[in-house]
Amino acid sequence: MTWPARILSALRCPVCAAPVAETASGLRCEAGHTFDRARRGYVTLRAGHAKTLNADTAEMVAARERLQSGGWYAPVADAAARAVAQVARGGRGLVLDLAGGTGYYAAAALDALPGWDGIAMDLATPALKRAARAHPRCVAVGGDALRTLPLADASVDIVLSVFGPRVPSEVMRVLAPGGALVVVTPLPQHLRELVEAVDGVHVHEGKSERLAAQYPQLERAVSEDVVATLALTADAARDVLAMGPNAHHVAADDLASLGARETTLAVRVESLVAPRR
Repeated sequence: MTWPARILSALRCPVCAAPVAETASGLRCEAGHTFDRARRGYVTLRAGHAKTLNADTAEMVAARERLQSGGWYAPVADAAARAVAQVARGGRGLVLDLAGGTGYYAAAALDALPGWDGIAMDLATPALKRAARAHPRCVAVGGDALRTLPLADASVDIVLSVFGPRVPSEVMRVLAPGGALVVVTPLPQHLRELVEAVDGVHVHEGKSERLAAQYPQLERAVSEDVVATLALTADAARDVLAMGPNAHHVAADDLASLGARETTLAVRVESLVAPRR
């Protein structure tokens, strides 16, 4: 597989920040640092091999993939696709799905943006294996959203962040002039009925206000609330809790005892646009 020139020109070596080129086995920078392509097609651009504590587990990724393939989160993907289409400039560009997991939302975004390319970046190897085959115009790159991103300055036209962490200074560094940040965050009532049933982790208030405060240089362009009732099967109810932060807080016995139930899907999709300079 040959990666598009637009993607290669955006990537940088995580060791020395030099540009990278594609080789038969992966990527290599001008200084000679090499990064092998995994059998599944992704490349990890991280300096060193230290274990990190914030990567999703294989079980969390599998639960997320089951929910996504079952269509439970299709309203979120559709809203994210609408948002990127509204802020996209021109017929070509590059989307970064930051902490993009399985690439599910990157694929939805690229379906809405013919002619664009995408990078699904995540820390978890199980997620990268799935993201590498999420969309023909998307590549999977291993990287930590909470550290320096292996990307050039002003190299990304749209940064997509769905339920994931991000460092404002890094988002602003890689975002091109006139580019956009599209963020999906849960509203306070998101999954409330399900979370209350197991005494799980509730969503905090004020996420939109914090987002605006973190990016004072950006102008809010689009905001859409997506609220729906999910009639979850027992398996889907367990997967909803097992795929996110509640996986670390809810006892296995409480998860196993969950039955079919209704819960509220409630998210806000916000688009913030950078000045053209």
